[in-house]
Amino acid sequence: MRAKIVYFGLAAVLVVYFFLVGSRGIMLIRQGTAITVAFGVAVLVLPFIGAWFLYQTTRFARAANRLAQELEAEGGLPVDELVRTPGGRIDRDSADAVFARRRAETEDAPGDWRAWFRLAVAYHDARDTPRARKAMQRAIALHDGKPVRAEAV
Repeated sequence: MRAKIVYFGLAAVLVVYFFLVGSRGIMLIRQGTAITVAFGVAVLVLPFIGAWFLYQTTRFARAANRLAQELEAEGGLPVDELVRTPGGRIDRDSADAVFARRRAETEDAPGDWRAWFRLAVAYHDARDTPRARKAMQRAIALHDGKPVRAEAV
């Protein structure tokens, strides 16, 4: 719950920031010189890019949470089976072992969104965020019946 509060707080701050930047862009355009109009248009593009990014991130997080809830209802949500250091950090060898199992599971059933979800969690535990995101995107696409390119695990 704390993560959701932080996320929505930061999203609200970003929306206010987009508004402030957009108003500055409009102010520059209203000055009417060639340079200020060019800068104003360039500044107006930034809030649109930021809003698109915020929308995509929110959509991804909601879809991943939807899959997690469904997997939890089925009893297939991965449990924390990782060895941790006394400080609470994940032991690298433990994360590698779990990752190897999840990868083999995904190779055995490449069309199963559940396997891809668990692989995404294993990537995340191994601190490989880009691959975790790609694996989760694949799990979401498979779950929703969208076409997926054939790629290696």
